[in-house]
Amino acid sequence: MSLRHAVLGLLSESPASGYDLMKLFNASLANVWPATQSQVYGELGKLTSAGLAEVSAHGPRGRKEYAITDEGLAELRHWLAEVPPSGPHRDDSLLRVFFLGILTPLEARTFLLGRAQETARLHTELRRIDEETEWGDDMISVYGRLTLEYGLRMTAAQEEWARWAAEQIDSVKAREAGNRARSRLRNGTGTGTGTRNGDDLAPTE
Repeated sequence: MSLRHAVLGLLSESPASGYDLMKLFNASLANVWPATQSQVYGELGKLTSAGLAEVSAHGPRGRKEYAITDEGLAELRHWLAEVPPSGPHRDDSLLRVFFLGILTPLEARTFLLGRAQETARLHTELRRIDEETEWGDDMISVYGRLTLEYGLRMTAAQEEWARWAAEQIDSVKAREAGNRARSRLRNGTGTGTGTRNGDDLAPTE
């Protein structure tokens, strides 16, 4: 998703000023695609120059209201229907999980339980937003509620996974793999068997 298409999507609902768009962003898209005021105003300028949006009204103190053009609507429809989503190809948190064996079991569990607590906090925040939002029958409300439900389900699943993964750190296989990794690092060889701390490194049945 690009900021360009986020702005076009909001303008497809109704014309809006840059200030109005920032309010809409903060109330609807911030948890999916956050944007700063300078980014939104800059994108409005780019859309206008490209003929995808136009100034539809002027107000006091230089206020401008923008509307989507036919070309802008065609671009939005093309992006929605024909451009495959890029998807989350990079996840810093999951990348770290691949290498948790370098840490002690206690450190690895602490990391995973920290992720569980963070996703639980986010889940609670999303529930608060759901309960406090007056969902209407406009497009942003109806489909925004679908997006929020995705967040609720994903954070619940992520917390469950993180707590499960923390339990796996105590498995024999995980401890032995960690022992070998840490031994190699300490000894500087591929077959080192030294130990630093018996409680940290000994496999647990």
